[in-house]
Amino acid sequence: MASPSQGFSLEAKYTLEEGRVFLSGIQALVRLPLDQHRADQRRGLRTATFISGYRGSPLGGFDQTLERERKLLDAHHVVFSSGLNEDLGATAIFGSQMAGLFPRPKYDGVLGMWYGKAPGVDRTGDAFKHANYAGVGKNGGVLALAGDDPVSKSSTLPSASEVALYDALMPTIFPGSAQEILDLGLHGFMLSRISGLWVGMKIVTNVADEVTTAEVGPSRVSPIIPTVELDGRPFEHHINVNLIPPFGLDMERTLFHARLELARRYAWENKLNRITVPTPDAWLGIMTTGKTYYDVRQALRELGLDDEALRRHGIRILKMAMLFPTEPRIVREFARGLEEILVVEEKRSFIETFAKDALYGMPDRPRVVGKQDEEERMLVPIVGELDPDIIARAIAKRLARKLRVESAEARIRHLDELKSRPKSLTLARTAFFCSGCPHNRSTVVPEGAVAAAGIGCHGMAMGMDRGIIGVTHMGAEGAQWVGISPFTETPHLFQNIGDGTLFHSGSLAINYAIAAGVNITYKILYNSAVAMTGGQDAAGALPIPALTRRLEADGVRRIIITTDHPENYKGVSLAARCEVWRPSARAAATAGGSPTVSACSRSRRSSGARPRSTSRRATRTTRACSATARPSSPSSRWARRRSARSASRRSTWSCPSPRSGCPATASRCT
Repeated sequence: MASPSQGFSLEAKYTLEEGRVFLSGIQALVRLPLDQHRADQRRGLRTATFISGYRGSPLGGFDQTLERERKLLDAHHVVFSSGLNEDLGATAIFGSQMAGLFPRPKYDGVLGMWYGKAPGVDRTGDAFKHANYAGVGKNGGVLALAGDDPVSKSSTLPSASEVALYDALMPTIFPGSAQEILDLGLHGFMLSRISGLWVGMKIVTNVADEVTTAEVGPSRVSPIIPTVELDGRPFEHHINVNLIPPFGLDMERTLFHARLELARRYAWENKLNRITVPTPDAWLGIMTTGKTYYDVRQALRELGLDDEALRRHGIRILKMAMLFPTEPRIVREFARGLEEILVVEEKRSFIETFAKDALYGMPDRPRVVGKQDEEERMLVPIVGELDPDIIARAIAKRLARKLRVESAEARIRHLDELKSRPKSLTLARTAFFCSGCPHNRSTVVPEGAVAAAGIGCHGMAMGMDRGIIGVTHMGAEGAQWVGISPFTETPHLFQNIGDGTLFHSGSLAINYAIAAGVNITYKILYNSAVAMTGGQDAAGALPIPALTRRLEADGVRRIIITTDHPENYKGVSLAARCEVWRPSARAAATAGGSPTVSACSRSRRSSGARPRSTSRRATRTTRACSATARPSSPSSRWARRRSARSASRRSTWSCPSPRSGCPATASRCT
């Protein structure tokens, strides 16, 4: 800690260069580029760092924390620019590595740091592959932070990004604590710099959210730089952004024959993967990684197996910090003399598969079990999240095949007893919108109507009786209707979409609906915030007046803004076909005629605040801006056929709940 004479500062977690700091996992990620800058200064290099990506749990607060430390970032030449979405943010990072190719570069090198949650990793795959093939700039390096949510606490699907990063051929490190974020992060930057590869860093929820102490100092990480030969001479990476034949093939050759080999050697020389309990005459080895390593150690302690007991019972432990590429020498050293290896990892068998590859062909190789035992029975669950109790059961099963450990048996009996206890009667509260949240009204549809959910808080409407059928991935809201509408007598769909999603990528789905000529009403739930990840402003967001003009230019047929303060829109330049409504029953029934796309929006409340200028936010409490849009005269035969089918369906349908004032009353609801 800082000495008493220096006094205490909340900034010490970022500014203290040697000693002990108190910080969270997210704050460790913010400190990491600062430490890298200091390390480069000690090497005599003048470097900068560029950070971009898109927020999402468990990295939802990363961008906000960066923005709060602007002065500190500026002092260390760190530039932060929130990406419009994940793959554009990754492309901007790719661009940072090209800075040295342009005339008059400002720095000796530029480092990059991308961030995004698992769905963002998936959508960024093409950008990752292009950038990884091309490589990094001189004295540069890129770290890609992949936020994983294994039990989908704040995601549509559970996730594990190592498979996607492997597909992009990116070396992947997995820290299990804030301390390891700082240490492995510096190794990751150096590994990227010497190999020319982007390096992925898997961050799970528990690591991002933890608060702990960490040791910092210039001597904690002193990288050893390995070498590898290609064509008879030491390989040195040079970025090549001309990814067309034959250059792409040349970069593929360096990737497989030199760069990935450099990553393996870096892991070996710098002891990234360590045998933490090196029992010499062990029969059982436990191989694990990242946060799961600490769950394993807790499980062992609760089974009565401390380090001394592990050595006494013949158990060895290997902690893999680098998931890919597997460094085979450490795996073979660990396996020497073992009868069996138990691999403990979350989700799919990843390091288990590579361990089997590394050991295949060895005459005395041990049995390797993990997701399944030797009889193909489930051992380490593949679903959900692992915890010490689940892991303890798997370890106890393997121990029982060889020896009897009374403390382990007692622990399993205790877990069984806890599980058998009757559960007390408790009240279950279904997730619902907060009191006063505009989603309470804006997600309601007319009786008998059908709607679809989108990504965001408003997705909770799927658990409410609001006629909602399903949800898509982020940015595709409404595109599913293009595939549904030809095969149903249902004439129309309401599609909810948040403004954050709209500006992220959802506008393309609206364009697709217009191009396809389908009959759909988009409710753009405009609250001026990416609410699920901290309330940040949506990157690239347009104020409502400009948005209405854009929708009109795209071909939207009718645009309706619903607001508690329609007077705020007097004299404002709106789309020619835009109407302004006060919230009422008719607002919920908005629908267009012929093949249509409609859009609705609303803006968040600011308690006690004056309404913002309409040129910036349109109004303080805009409820639902609804727009109907249809393509200009269909030019393609396909679009004309779709229009005809839509018209045919409308002619046989009547509204189950006609509303006074509904704009579709005269021409039948669409």
